[in-house]
Amino acid sequence: MTVELICVGTELLLGNIVNTNAAFLAEQCAALGLSCYYQTVVGDNRERLIQTVQTALSRSDIVLLSGGLGPTKDDLTKEAVAEALGLKLVEDEASRALIAEYFKVRGMEPTENNWKQALIPEGGRAIRNHNGTAPGILVVKGGKRIILMPGPPNELRPMFTEEVAPYLRTLGGDVIASVTVKLTGIGESSAETKVADLMEKQENPTLAPYAKTGEVHFRVTARAKTEEEAAALNAPLVEELKRRFGTAVYTTDEAVTLEKAVVDMLLKKGLTMTVAESCTGGMLAARLVNVSGVSEVFKAGFVTYANEAKRDLIHVKEETLAQFGAVSRETAREMAQGAAEAAAADVAVAITGIAGPDGGTAEKPVGLVYISCYVCGKIDTQEYHFIGSRMKIRESVTAAALTQLRRCLIA
Repeated sequence: MTVELICVGTELLLGNIVNTNAAFLAEQCAALGLSCYYQTVVGDNRERLIQTVQTALSRSDIVLLSGGLGPTKDDLTKEAVAEALGLKLVEDEASRALIAEYFKVRGMEPTENNWKQALIPEGGRAIRNHNGTAPGILVVKGGKRIILMPGPPNELRPMFTEEVAPYLRTLGGDVIASVTVKLTGIGESSAETKVADLMEKQENPTLAPYAKTGEVHFRVTARAKTEEEAAALNAPLVEELKRRFGTAVYTTDEAVTLEKAVVDMLLKKGLTMTVAESCTGGMLAARLVNVSGVSEVFKAGFVTYANEAKRDLIHVKEETLAQFGAVSRETAREMAQGAAEAAAADVAVAITGIAGPDGGTAEKPVGLVYISCYVCGKIDTQEYHFIGSRMKIRESVTAAALTQLRRCLIA
């Protein structure tokens, strides 16, 4: 079955808010085995909304709408849907009672326009909203199914998960299952070249590459009658990717990030760590502390931006800074060893470089970075050259540092 998404709201068209509902609904529908060929964003305009709904109904089996179910005059979704279907709006007694209860328990009085939210197209069914006053609505007509949901994500997401998804599952159809194989330490073009033969002959499952900063992800997706059958179709291709890319694969778990993979390795080895950052200004430490449980391994972080900080906090020699400069292989090496000693940590990662857009020279251009990893007495120092904006370079350096650390922990 085909599904079409319509997200309603002029604020979406103006870019005032990010349309996270579309991404959520598309992902959920794919998991349910529904094929989504069209997504539309339409403003709070009755005529354009009616036209958009009619177009969607002409080409899709299921139409999901989000937004425009509030009490104000510019909330027009249910009115437009009712007109597009040739139906009148009627009051749903259960919805009115729930709205009354919502205000009562909060010691508030509803205004007259709140009762507008109890109206639904005739013959439709209200979908209870446990997190707000606007109920969702299901209308079935002419073999088509139209489902209206509130716009706020904290109302839409639980409503879809708890009420809408179970209903859609009853409609039958195939299930789609996906596995993400995450790689680091290899570029997108190189990774895609290694699987060119697999991508040329793909049918079911399919293989799609996605590039992220410092990473490449391959999404393996299969369609089958059950989740078990789809998973069985995916398994051989996932194993083939692992075989081809070896240790570059750091996880096949969608929830695992590169920083979590590194923290898990440290936990497994019983190692503690620290960081000494110059051009990234704490960005590496910030990614690491995003991981729950990192306190078991992360002891301290040093942001040694100035030469004085490198000298006083992590004991980089004055003569090293004078002879080679702050951005040098020698300084990065001393930063790593000094940080490990200062924090009494088993592992240290040191970063020094030029993030730009100023500060570069012919000998040391913007984007030149040295990363040094100290692991139980062994030090690995690498030179990198990055391009892009200041923020882009800092993000790329942070990803490279995690990749280099992971490689050193594997060695």
